[in-house]
Amino acid sequence: MKAAVLSSPGAVAKRPLQIREVAQPEPSAGQVLLRVRACGVCRTDLHIVEGELAPKLREVIPGHQIVGEVSGGATAELPLGTRVGVSWMGGTDGSCWYCQHGMENLCDAPTFTGYSVNGGYAEYAVARADWVYRLPGELDDLHAAPLLCAGIIGFRSLRVAGVQRGERVGLFGFGASAHLALPVLHAWKCKVYVSTRGESHRKLAESLGAEWVGSEREKPPVELDRAVTFAPSGEVVLAALGSLRKGGVVAINAIHLDHMPEFDYDRLLWGERQLRSVANMTREDARDFLRTAAEIGLRPKTTAFGLEQANEALIALKKDAIDGAAVIVLAD
Repeated sequence: MKAAVLSSPGAVAKRPLQIREVAQPEPSAGQVLLRVRACGVCRTDLHIVEGELAPKLREVIPGHQIVGEVSGGATAELPLGTRVGVSWMGGTDGSCWYCQHGMENLCDAPTFTGYSVNGGYAEYAVARADWVYRLPGELDDLHAAPLLCAGIIGFRSLRVAGVQRGERVGLFGFGASAHLALPVLHAWKCKVYVSTRGESHRKLAESLGAEWVGSEREKPPVELDRAVTFAPSGEVVLAALGSLRKGGVVAINAIHLDHMPEFDYDRLLWGERQLRSVANMTREDARDFLRTAAEIGLRPKTTAFGLEQANEALIALKKDAIDGAAVIVLAD
């Protein structure tokens, strides 16, 4: 099969992914073989390709927002031809303390799709059958793919932030994940305030009905009940924290931060304001979000790339040149 393979992490401008022929994987017990139809491009892929996350394998096929069709290892629950999605969390051990206490997202020995096992920048991929999700028929491949990480992790971020119906919620950074969280917040009758760099990102937020939109240096005009940061920047975390009311919560939706600057505790954190990190997702998060997305008719804004353009998709993501989400679409 054809795949985009990472052998030596490096700057995406140098196009480190090699598009070449590799052996098609075969499913083991408990796995399904998927013919990949589409795969979303995530900022975590960028961290993996550029080496900000230490390599787990000598070579890896990235990609963890996979829309695929079961073509091997079929079961009664997942017959041949079933359209399913695969996300960043590709499996857990099921036996550690966290798995036993309803916190499988914090598993001590997780599997990460496109990082510790091969992912979806390829014509075929294998996945654990108990970690794939049937996809709602209302969403085509192009628009389902970004939901499978950007959407799910954004949804979990709202949960970690403790968002309640009708609250004032800030989104700091407005890329693939944030633009999927905004319609969910509207469905919960929340008012949404967006602070982000890039004129095109601000226009997208305005078009989606944000209450207020400003640059990354502007402060929302009201105190926020909750905020979620989507940019991998400690400065952005402090900007969000500085916009909270007392008792408010910031959830950091980033697997990697450039740094965390020193900050004034008395001004920014005192008053029972809270900082919380968002780590991975659970299968319950995935199922609940996909059901919500189908109910509200969520359709991500997307830009399609071919498999041969995988490096170009990552470059566009790095340059913030895409509104919404980039998706690698494989021809039939």
